[in-house]
Amino acid sequence: MKLIRPDDDAYEESRRVFNAMVDRRPAVIATCATPSDVTDALALAKREGYEVAVRAGGHSVAGLSMNDGGIVIDVRPMNNTAVDPDQQTIRVGAGALQGEFDRATQEHGLATTGGRVSTTGVAGFTLGGGSGWLERSFGFGCDNLIAAELVTADGREVRASESENPELFWALHGGGGNFGVITAFEFRVHPVGPIVLAGLLGWQGDAGRDVARVFRDLVHDTPEQLGAGLTMLTAPPLPFVPEHLQGKSAIAIAMCWAGDVDEGQEVVAPFRALEPDLDLVLPMPYADFQCIVDDPPNMYNYWTADCHDVFPDDALDVYVKYGLDLPSPLAQQTLVAWGDGVARVSDDATPIANRDAKWVTHPLGIWEDPADAEASISWVRNFRRDIARHATGGTYLNWIGNEGQDRIRAAYGDEKYRRLTEIKAEWDPTNLFRGNQNIEPAA
Repeated sequence: MKLIRPDDDAYEESRRVFNAMVDRRPAVIATCATPSDVTDALALAKREGYEVAVRAGGHSVAGLSMNDGGIVIDVRPMNNTAVDPDQQTIRVGAGALQGEFDRATQEHGLATTGGRVSTTGVAGFTLGGGSGWLERSFGFGCDNLIAAELVTADGREVRASESENPELFWALHGGGGNFGVITAFEFRVHPVGPIVLAGLLGWQGDAGRDVARVFRDLVHDTPEQLGAGLTMLTAPPLPFVPEHLQGKSAIAIAMCWAGDVDEGQEVVAPFRALEPDLDLVLPMPYADFQCIVDDPPNMYNYWTADCHDVFPDDALDVYVKYGLDLPSPLAQQTLVAWGDGVARVSDDATPIANRDAKWVTHPLGIWEDPADAEASISWVRNFRRDIARHATGGTYLNWIGNEGQDRIRAAYGDEKYRRLTEIKAEWDPTNLFRGNQNIEPAA
């Protein structure tokens, strides 16, 4: 275990996380290369009375992987990967990033549902559920979890699987980092790629309502090998973007077809019939597509998310209205199609509620100039207020900030939340692991 303190040269870089809104200064950062390092770090936390945060990718928009005045357990050194292509499994350290996971599995033409951003940490992504491009085929990332190894609040190294600590294993399917510090995962992986049909179709923003309606009406009728999302954005000034789109309002469909490329061309055809100004959907390596929407570093981020069973024209109007009025050039208005593999998993198999939701709205306030903070945060909150009448009340925790205990309960539902509190009481009765979307232990 290496300890980094505020007067060390590595401190400033070590405390930096994805969201520039998060500017926290822990008393010590413990970089851990082994489970025993984690045990030592937890012992130090107890001796000194430190609050505990756990950092893998550092991609929590709520900043949950960093704290003020406490200890941060940094598991990034545990980023090893080992693929068994015959058994179609992967063992991966808790510090691995999604890009590292994908490059390892794609050497064997395998993949499982992973984060849509390659710098996302596999650990936080999985423990929060794990929504990604392949979810219509294979369910959430956590649905492909075979086992997890973790260090508990009392310093024990334990393994959780269907046959070992099964209640704990259940809780790790979306219950967040409430039950221990994960040190390794085992996942089931599936034949995908290495070449998939994927990319972006883009139109001018004034086509927003027509494109959004076609997307809504067609995407759930496509085969489940198609993962797709709709985004309204400001088209960037990049060489592959037509000049008449650059710096202007635009709407895009991002998609990944995880089946035969020629069959995928037929599936994409109805969307191409809308004559996009930009067509970047082509055969490409799956691992490269997984980097296509990587967020620029050191930006300010404020997000939220809501689940929807249906998305009528009135909801589309709200979506497009806010998509045409973005508060900064980096902000995005996103609509993701769930269903199929997500809904196929039985409701009681994991803590995650809202599996039958067809849609998730996900406005992303992203800005570079600190002066844009108020406008960006208000834009996200106002959209959520105006779309609420079309929402189920459910949410997806990986896509929201610190929005209060009611929102955490909404992600699980009352009965599952109660079960999680009982599991929490068994494994972390003092709530040592509370630097997260927290589940308080049952009394």
